Amino acid sequence: MIRNVETISDVKMEYSIQIYFREQWKDHRLTFNNMGGRIKYLTLTEADMVWMPDLFFKNEKEGHFHKIILPNFYIRIYPDGGVLYSIRISLTLSCPMDLKLFPLDRQQCQLLMASYGWTTEDLVFLWKDVEPVQVTKNLHLPRFTLEKFITDYCNSKTNTGEYSCLRVDLVFKREFSYYLIQYYIPCCMLVIVSWVSFWLDQNAVPARVSLGVTTLLTMSTQTSSINNTLPPVSYTKAIDVWTGVCLTFVFGALLEFALVNYASRSDKHREKLKEKLKEQKKQWEVEHAAALEAVMAEQAEDGHSAFAMKPLVSRHNGGMGGEKTRPCEIHLQAPRKNCCRSWLSKFPTRSKRIDVISRITFPLVFAFFNMAYWSTYLFTEEEEDNPK
Repeated sequence: MIRNVETISDVKMEYSIQIYFREQWKDHRLTFNNMGGRIKYLTLTEADMVWMPDLFFKNEKEGHFHKIILPNFYIRIYPDGGVLYSIRISLTLSCPMDLKLFPLDRQQCQLLMASYGWTTEDLVFLWKDVEPVQVTKNLHLPRFTLEKFITDYCNSKTNTGEYSCLRVDLVFKREFSYYLIQYYIPCCMLVIVSWVSFWLDQNAVPARVSLGVTTLLTMSTQTSSINNTLPPVSYTKAIDVWTGVCLTFVFGALLEFALVNYASRSDKHREKLKEKLKEQKKQWEVEHAAALEAVMAEQAEDGHSAFAMKPLVSRHNGGMGGEKTRPCEIHLQAPRKNCCRSWLSKFPTRSKRIDVISRITFPLVFAFFNMAYWSTYLFTEEEEDNPK
């Protein structure tokens, strides 16, 4: 009977449990007269007075009996030689966990009970037919829910023989609401806060840099605190994907400002070049006009101003042979208007365009990531719930 599940540790991959452990067998050497039904059973307070199976817990790390106020166990001997042994035990048992779907996972922890010295030729453990495992009502688990339990046999063969073994598989489902509040929502808020820099002025360098660096450091601290609560495993967990992508978005927002800053300086440099070219063009036009006036003045003095070139070929009435030619008709198609380009043309500088594009691109990509993330892992969880 499971009385309490105290802790389930992901880091140590173990769980602590308190149980009432009961064994029942028959020893014909202990039969006695019940005095006409007046004696139902005898109770012993010393376990070494009768023979007992040498059962042990195979996956036990630590364990102890309870002795307050008196040792918490009893032995009942029935008139037909039946023996019932009951004791309260607290155990810390190993529980290898698969954390690929953390924190959307289920963990199956085992409780293994086997004979240490007696082989199956002498001793065999059997589960009770009715309610082999009982669970106390209103069982409270920290961040977990006991979904179900499965009883089975796990006999093992070694060089010294085959030993009887019993197994209980306890299936724990992790409570997701705790991790949603502690991990997912804060990370999502940090990503959204990093997007605020897209709406700040491009010349507000201290504000945008401090915002980007602060969110990046906070996200890194959040990721470290999450990893400290989990064991170092060689595979990627679901929470690793979430924190990694969120950290990438925050880092991308910081890189976006670096690109905006570079584009802003490039725009200023381009404006300076345009102004310089305009000044050179105006200066060239003034010099060219002065030179043209000087040439015309010289031609007027030499008497060549009346000279005019006449066209060698006249096309008023026809071509070279006097034939009339049709005028060339040219149809120009109006250029297609691109809505995106026309919208971006409202923002004259490239730095401003980058900010405007980022305001739309970052939330859209993050929304697509959320759709893919939740659909993938929730679908995987449903497959585990309903195996074929």
